[in-house]
Amino acid sequence: MLPDTVTIAPDACYLALKARDARFDGCFFTGVTSTGIYCRPVCRVKTPKRENCRFFGHAAQAERAGFRPCLRCRPELAPHSVVWSVQDASYILAHQAARLLDETEAWGIEAPSVEQLAHKLGVSDRHLRRIFEAQFGVSPLQYLQTRRLLTAKQLLADTDLPVTRIALASGFASVRRFNAAFVQHYGLNPTQLRRDGAATSGLAQAIRLGYRPPYDVQALLGFFGKRTLQAVESIGGGPGNPAIRRTLCTEAGGRTHAGWLSAEFDEARCRVLLRVSDSLREVLPLVIRRLRAMLDLDADPKAINAVLHASFPEGDGLRVPGAMDGYELAVRAVLGQQITVAAARTLAQRMVDRFGEPIDTPFPELTRLFPAPAVLAGAGGNALGQLGIVRQRQAAIVAIAQAVADKRLALHGVADVHATVAALRELPGIGDWTAQYIAMRALRWPDAFPAGDVALQRALGVTDKSPLRAAREAKTASTGWKPWRSYAVIRAWATLPEPVKKPKTTKNIANTIDF
Repeated sequence: MLPDTVTIAPDACYLALKARDARFDGCFFTGVTSTGIYCRPVCRVKTPKRENCRFFGHAAQAERAGFRPCLRCRPELAPHSVVWSVQDASYILAHQAARLLDETEAWGIEAPSVEQLAHKLGVSDRHLRRIFEAQFGVSPLQYLQTRRLLTAKQLLADTDLPVTRIALASGFASVRRFNAAFVQHYGLNPTQLRRDGAATSGLAQAIRLGYRPPYDVQALLGFFGKRTLQAVESIGGGPGNPAIRRTLCTEAGGRTHAGWLSAEFDEARCRVLLRVSDSLREVLPLVIRRLRAMLDLDADPKAINAVLHASFPEGDGLRVPGAMDGYELAVRAVLGQQITVAAARTLAQRMVDRFGEPIDTPFPELTRLFPAPAVLAGAGGNALGQLGIVRQRQAAIVAIAQAVADKRLALHGVADVHATVAALRELPGIGDWTAQYIAMRALRWPDAFPAGDVALQRALGVTDKSPLRAAREAKTASTGWKPWRSYAVIRAWATLPEPVKKPKTTKNIANTIDF
């Protein structure tokens, strides 16, 4: 019989359930046999009796066992379980397959079939089904169906999108199949899940996204705040409810969608409230996944701290800052090579002012989009040189923009990390340092390690050596931090008392990540 419950001790799960411990949110789900409902550990309903509880590692397992999602705690709001491991190959392959099914960027126009998924992973579909069911207790199709249904459930509850658009945005081929699946799994018509007084449009719309504490919100906002580009992004909000706002342009299903988004932290409830423009509502699942990546909402502090706490005890709440657009992050990483944050921001601001497309938003501070790949690819070195960008970085920016515009380079969380890093290194002006930085923030690789970073070397105390030797010693020191070296980098930077000053020369020196 295939496993259908979590491997951790059920009694430990029940203790976390009784405590409503947000640190375990999304790590397991509780099926209550007396009601037929499954809940998150943070659900505020009366705690069920121990003998009525069954515990599952994934929502798909609970639904396979016949349980329906709770309408109060809403399992679709739980942080995702992002697993990176150095364990056996079957374990890694199964979790990589689940990650590809979770990522909206991998859907394309249609959700992937098991055959397509197996081909992408380089195995047979039979082998993929076998190891997936052995690991998760459900088939890839059952896992995918649950993901689709929970995505639709969130959109039904938090938006006023028509059911037809929700069905398509959630990955269903037709409204008929969507309605049939909803009734079969949840015993409800989709429209019955509409919340009373649900948002109507625009600023009133709020989509709730959960995360696991501890989460150092101020540290993350401080990182973004130092790099904010006027007209494209802003940091605001009131005390206890800080917010990030920005413009965004993305392509999905052969169409371009441009608009704005606002993400407000509700620290008391360990969640983020997302609001988007009407123009982005058709691609809400994609925007949600990108925002979760940008704010690192799916991180599991318990697993990360178990590896890093001894070396960096003050960094338990730090997250790896991501990006809403990997291409934008790559361009800004190139601009930040070997100069200070302020200098890099100045260059990026000139680029936005010169090449950014105007856009209307309800926020006076948000008036432009970041320059599109096709625009920078066609700008040429002379136009970039007029902004003060040196020749080597001109070539790197044009090369990145051209590769993204031609769809030869994908810079998001579903991309093959090692292949993408190798492809980046082949571009002019992109070395290992820049490629690792892009992997850390755009590809969401938790084990990226830019060993040549001067600030990192300074934090690790290996600066009194040649650049190559310092990089080797930094990499050696990082061995014990796998597979969470990206988090170790963020924690190491946080130990520095002040930013690294701009070097007097850029000749024969290691890279410094500042942007």
